[in-house]
Amino acid sequence: MTLNKPLSSLSRASCLALAALFGAAALPAHANLPQTPGVAWAQASADADIERAFAQARSDNKPLLLYWGAKWCPPCNQLKATLFNRQDFIEQSRAFVAVHIDGDSPGAQKLGNRFKVRGYPTMILFSADGQELTRLPGEIDAPQVLKVMQLGLAGGRPVKTVLADARAGKKLSVNEWRLLGFYSWETDQGQLLPAAEVTPLLAQLATQAQAVDPETATRLWLKSLSANDDGKNELKDQTAQRARLAKVLASPAESRALADVLSNGAADIVKSLSPQAGAERATLLGQFDSSLKRFEADTSLSRADRLQALQARVDLARLDLPKTELYPKLNAGLVKDVKEQAARADREISDGYERQAVISSAAHLLGQAGQWQDSDALLKAGLAKSHSPYYLMSGLASNAKKLGKKDEALRWSEEAFNKSEGPATRLQWGANYVSTLIELNPQDSARIEKTAAQLFSEAAQDKGAFYERSARSLQKVGTSLTQWNAKGQYEPSLKRLRSQLDGICPKVDAADKQRATCEALLTAKKG
Repeated sequence: MTLNKPLSSLSRASCLALAALFGAAALPAHANLPQTPGVAWAQASADADIERAFAQARSDNKPLLLYWGAKWCPPCNQLKATLFNRQDFIEQSRAFVAVHIDGDSPGAQKLGNRFKVRGYPTMILFSADGQELTRLPGEIDAPQVLKVMQLGLAGGRPVKTVLADARAGKKLSVNEWRLLGFYSWETDQGQLLPAAEVTPLLAQLATQAQAVDPETATRLWLKSLSANDDGKNELKDQTAQRARLAKVLASPAESRALADVLSNGAADIVKSLSPQAGAERATLLGQFDSSLKRFEADTSLSRADRLQALQARVDLARLDLPKTELYPKLNAGLVKDVKEQAARADREISDGYERQAVISSAAHLLGQAGQWQDSDALLKAGLAKSHSPYYLMSGLASNAKKLGKKDEALRWSEEAFNKSEGPATRLQWGANYVSTLIELNPQDSARIEKTAAQLFSEAAQDKGAFYERSARSLQKVGTSLTQWNAKGQYEPSLKRLRSQLDGICPKVDAADKQRATCEALLTAKKG
């Protein structure tokens, strides 16, 4: 995707600063850093590391970019495969302090709490004095990410300030409108405003931006539609809005500039503008399909982005089917396309990062098309080639569960947990295994108790276990166990687990409500 604002229009200071993206900070190396030669990453796993990084940024008068990710995360691997390895990215890697937080490093989840980051990946751009300038979207293509960074620095104002001015009706520059249009609202975590207020705000901003930057106005408008609570909120002027969307979809240039929003939000956009099945929806679906086919064939998009366009086509084809439909009756040509694209990805991708980003998505797509055997075969073939095979094992467990293969689902879920690596990841995969056990084999109280006890023991060894993602994983375990014991039939198991927590929680730091989180794990009311 491209932005219309030429680099020559930016200030000289901004251009000089941007001439070397993601510079090095004097922090220790780490085995799980993004392995891209030429980019000097610095690892942060504690507040002291972060303070040194910001001190470096102030001393060198450099911006700082924080990247929060995990080894297994497909979108994180997509960044490694398409952005972090770009030659222009590498060549520009000398004017920024670049900090990487691996979600499984010691103290990472505490840092996640500090910066209000949850979803992997999250990228935050800071000024040299430590102000958060903007959060960068991970779903847009690599060239566009670079240009969004440029937008973040062009004016030097934090996006929070820009948004406040927009809401007050003050005049914004084109670059400032684009900063709002490309802000990562999905990873905001309440930094700018509560999640419930995002959808109406996007619609309001879209209207305000129209006179200054129509392209950004369209982006904001489409984002408001895709965030419209599964199309449940009735919109005004649907006929006019459908005509506006048809114009966007018919334009190769305009739709290409909005490919990320159109591909990721296709189903929700259609449901917002055409809530009921019928002739109007059929027309809109046909227009959308034609545009998505162009994205599929566009080699300037990454393979993952082209596959997402195909996923959107399948989502639209399933729009009026139950979400649980296992064997949808889809157009034969569409099914053939799905099978061919998945097979091509498996055959052609050799880069480990790209495989992690694409193969699990291709397997999911096959399942959505009702091709479950092919989905399983793709996941199994990828196990030996993946640096995080437990992620693919989770996919196999999910497939088996959907198909009613209880024993197989339990086996893959257990193996995924056993093979998982890293404290936060193990708690997440362990929580999934406990919930799967309780759902599919609730009578196996010995295994359920043993697995929960193991997770509590691992949490006791992890100082970050009661922060952010890890805390939510443990809370999921606690909720599952409490519901499992809703009628008191497994009270002996829960009594022993509570006793175990009684020995753990007093040793947990009381700061940031960590100890309270531990103590509340198994105290919810029955039912």
